[in-house]
Amino acid sequence: MSCHDRDKKVPASIRGARRATTLVLSTLTAVLLTLIPWSGTAVAHGSVVDPASRNYGCWDRWGDDFQNPAMADEDPMCWQAWQDDPNAMWNWNGLYRNGSAGDFQAVVPDGQLCSGGRTESGRYNSLDAVGPWQTTDVADDFTVKLHDQASHGADYFLVYVTKQGFDPATQALTWGSLQQVARTGSYAPSQNYEIPVSTSGLSGRHVVYTIWQASHMDQTYFLCSDVDFG
Repeated sequence: MSCHDRDKKVPASIRGARRATTLVLSTLTAVLLTLIPWSGTAVAHGSVVDPASRNYGCWDRWGDDFQNPAMADEDPMCWQAWQDDPNAMWNWNGLYRNGSAGDFQAVVPDGQLCSGGRTESGRYNSLDAVGPWQTTDVADDFTVKLHDQASHGADYFLVYVTKQGFDPATQALTWGSLQQVARTGSYAPSQNYEIPVSTSGLSGRHVVYTIWQASHMDQTYFLCSDVDFG
């Protein structure tokens, strides 16, 4: 007996109930899939993980508990960022732009350095917000550590630190507020890179600004890390 013949022996009411159940389950599955927060690992890129970039730090601290209202008091800048666009936090490794041709100041305006000037999508705009971002303690000499999930490699890294007297908790980040403290050569493709940085005369809250020029194409990452020089 074929499956079609067997179906004929099933009462129409039961066959209808089966179809309705299948439709409900299919719809529920589709809805649940839209609610799953994707971290972007399928199209993975990377970010500075120490001292943590703003986007990586918010994901690292709150990714497993991003709806916890305690974040509003404990980590208000991250709370604001999660509220603005959760996908920006899930995609902590995707803050880049293509085709800069090395002319970074032309494509990333003052006040938009932490979002890489990605105003067309608005996804990372909250990273430019001025306020008391959580900081990582650093000494005069420290190491910037970057995780590259896709092993793009690097043509070079540029590392800047805000000048003494600039207050990132009350002032928007500009190119003029930065001083370059490191420029590297190329790095072979890997998943982890380290950039030694040496500074002097800095104290208190600062922003470390890292530019990563990937090797696989003209793709540049612009990453803000909040630090406190003890």
